Amino acid sequence: MATVRLENIKRRFNNVTAIEDVTFHIPDGEFWVLVGPSGCGKSTILRTIAGLEMATSGKLYIGEKLVNNIPARQRDVAMVFQNYALYPHMTVAQNIAFGLQMRKVDPNIIQERVMSVARSLSLEHLLERKPKQLSGGQQQRVALGRAIAREPQVFLLDEPLSNLDAQLRDDTRAELKQLHQELGITTIYVTHDQVEAMTLADKIVVLNRGRIQQIGTPNTIYSQPTNRMVATFLGSPSMNTVPAKFTSNGFDVVGQILPCPNSVREKLRPRIGQSFDLGIRPEHISIVESSEREEGEPGELTLEVKVVEPLGRETLLRTGFPGSSAILNVQIGTDILPQRGDRLSLKFNLDKLFVFDSATGDKLYP
Repeated sequence: MATVRLENIKRRFNNVTAIEDVTFHIPDGEFWVLVGPSGCGKSTILRTIAGLEMATSGKLYIGEKLVNNIPARQRDVAMVFQNYALYPHMTVAQNIAFGLQMRKVDPNIIQERVMSVARSLSLEHLLERKPKQLSGGQQQRVALGRAIAREPQVFLLDEPLSNLDAQLRDDTRAELKQLHQELGITTIYVTHDQVEAMTLADKIVVLNRGRIQQIGTPNTIYSQPTNRMVATFLGSPSMNTVPAKFTSNGFDVVGQILPCPNSVREKLRPRIGQSFDLGIRPEHISIVESSEREEGEPGELTLEVKVVEPLGRETLLRTGFPGSSAILNVQIGTDILPQRGDRLSLKFNLDKLFVFDSATGDKLYP
């Protein structure tokens, strides 16, 4: 096991910069997730750590060893790919043992490790089967087993669950987390799925266009996003953002006035008349029943229900402003079930309001 440290790593392909000035330090034994939209550079970072790509500039350390010029086979890392990359002519046992055989490990040790890994991944009854006889989830576990058997310093996982169906993905995600807790091997996991990122990670690295946007724990990333991109990428359903003009009375949101806390008013007072993007998560908006409503209640807007999505324990409403294309998602309980076309008074939790610069996406408040 080892730490992983990247210092100002850049990777260019001809005139295209895939990653720019990537710097972070993963402590020994932690599980870090690289997340972001397609093309953000997360797989390039993983392949650079593995030695499958060479950094254009910067320094890469595994443990205390500078590995920039060390070939992949000598870096003592194990990588699990999206397509599993199993040898179709080999049995499960042979696939798991292959890396050890290439390193000329003693056959008795190989047999012992294969059986140990098979037990931990519930593969004992599949050892004599070939990959074509396995389900997608079983193939994924074999690929993990091959990596685990090598006892590497670092695990690198490149979207290993993306080929699985929803239920199997949930089950395998839990197994992965349990395995990491048992083995304690430094792990770097790449995904575009924010649910995987939130549930698996000790720390999340959010990337966009080859640059790091934020590094933090799942709770920090969710509750204290550093900019609009992070705020809207992490969370399911994602954070709402709507354009609004700051006035002396509050925010003008598509012709309706949303009062703002005094702390926001003081910060933005010099910018009266300018436009911003307001952000609020669906769970921080609630429906105000007509019997509960007080005239002039702060933090309320009137919106029209466009789509109702029952999700079992909760309901997601897609609501819109009359005469506008702007949409707000609202997450409510199942005790109220509005219908399409209903007009609702929605109360915003102003303590959970975010204000972003509409041009740059930078967070201005809080």
